[in-house]
Amino acid sequence: MLLGARADHLDWPRTRFCPLRLRGSATLLATAIVLAGLACETVPVRPNVVVIMTDDHATQMMSAYGSERASTPNLDRIAEEGIIFRNSFCTNPLCAPSRATLITGKYSHSNGQRGNRDIFDGSQPTLPKMLQHAGYRTAIVGKWHLRSEPSGFDYWNVLPGQGLYRNPTLIEMGEEHRHSGYVSTIITDLAVEWIRDRDRTRPFLLFLHHKAPHGQWVPDEKHEGLFEDERVPRPESFDDDYTGRAAPIRNATNRLVPDLLARWRTWGAELAKEDPGDLAGEELAEWMYQQYVKDYKRVMVSVDENVGRFLDFLEDEGLADDTLVIYTSDNGKFVGDHFMFDKRLMHEESLRIPLAVRYPRAIAAGSETGAFALNVDFAPTILDYAGVAVPEDVQGRSLRPVLEGRQPADWRDSFYFQYFEPPGGHNVIPHYGVRTERYKLVRHEAGDGVWEFVDLESDPLEYRNEYENPRYSAQVLELREELQLLRESLEAADE
Repeated sequence: MLLGARADHLDWPRTRFCPLRLRGSATLLATAIVLAGLACETVPVRPNVVVIMTDDHATQMMSAYGSERASTPNLDRIAEEGIIFRNSFCTNPLCAPSRATLITGKYSHSNGQRGNRDIFDGSQPTLPKMLQHAGYRTAIVGKWHLRSEPSGFDYWNVLPGQGLYRNPTLIEMGEEHRHSGYVSTIITDLAVEWIRDRDRTRPFLLFLHHKAPHGQWVPDEKHEGLFEDERVPRPESFDDDYTGRAAPIRNATNRLVPDLLARWRTWGAELAKEDPGDLAGEELAEWMYQQYVKDYKRVMVSVDENVGRFLDFLEDEGLADDTLVIYTSDNGKFVGDHFMFDKRLMHEESLRIPLAVRYPRAIAAGSETGAFALNVDFAPTILDYAGVAVPEDVQGRSLRPVLEGRQPADWRDSFYFQYFEPPGGHNVIPHYGVRTERYKLVRHEAGDGVWEFVDLESDPLEYRNEYENPRYSAQVLELREELQLLRESLEAADE
């Protein structure tokens, strides 16, 4: 039997039951209904759960976070009708590790998925398995990106690897099928179809996982011309030259020019991309940024439209009030920020993830919170709402009290981060660190170790490494101690 599973939930009713029959005048009827409501026992309702996840969607490209570069009205709708987290983070900014964390509630070193190259151990206890055992129907549609076959799902229909934007192949319960159309629309269609055909006597868990906005960025044909005549503003840190940063940051090859340009030209023949020709210097940088950010925005328009369509479907089906909807991304993304285009690093743009949650029965519309939330918290939160005990080895914490406006006094004020993959093409070396409300301490695994300390209050764009600054000696010592305590408590100290 899986840890935390509760067989007594298998036959839990999801609605109130009262055998009283009412007759008489309208006045007496109304009075009787009120009295009957007070007399009948209210049985807890287990919500349906939908986790909508995008790939590489940055908070700075979501209008609910104040973006001047993007408009995402349907994603914002989840926040407007529920709660938005202003401080939500991933614990390892890479696709496969974040997805493994989602389904296990554990850090990468504990669930075994340290990088994209690892094969996920599907035999371990996972969120879908626990809910499945507790009577939920479970499904995943879209991006899986863990190299083992999905387990714990009654239905799965997933992209192989990254998959294609146009006319993608999906693997449905082990069988490949080629689809005609655009990937975001197809994934949404399949999710809607599964819900329509579901067992209506049981609650469901659905992972609706989009491919976008992961590169290569190929828009839907109907969106190809969007933003063509616009100039998208640059991020404030676009001209960062890294002179004040640690060597491992300066050496990372995530730059828009020449690193992304080289990839762009490789893709060119296949995707009919424009070539910059003889452009150089500032003109080339501006050209490359506009190409990148506009295609990023275009693929996100399709995601946003399809999220809106899916939310409307829940309304039409009468499911909106009884469904916990979580919107997030697997990690953040540099979209020209710091003149970069990838993720992996412990910069804010890479570390932060969007998080908006809607559940009308319990979450007040228009709420927001500055509490620290981590992707390791998603599994225990869902288990909590489903009435399933959270296993003791889960390393996250249920967000439920925060979601419902009851933030505990002992809520976390720091968190641990670790990136494991060897340098590879991006030349980002393994590193780990701790972030508090104001400070960030990072240890890069180069030689005997390279330390980096950032004061986010005085330096929110992270231009300066203050590790050797005597002014911060006390804070550095304090964070080194906090980092060691976190590593020991998470059993990560020997990693």
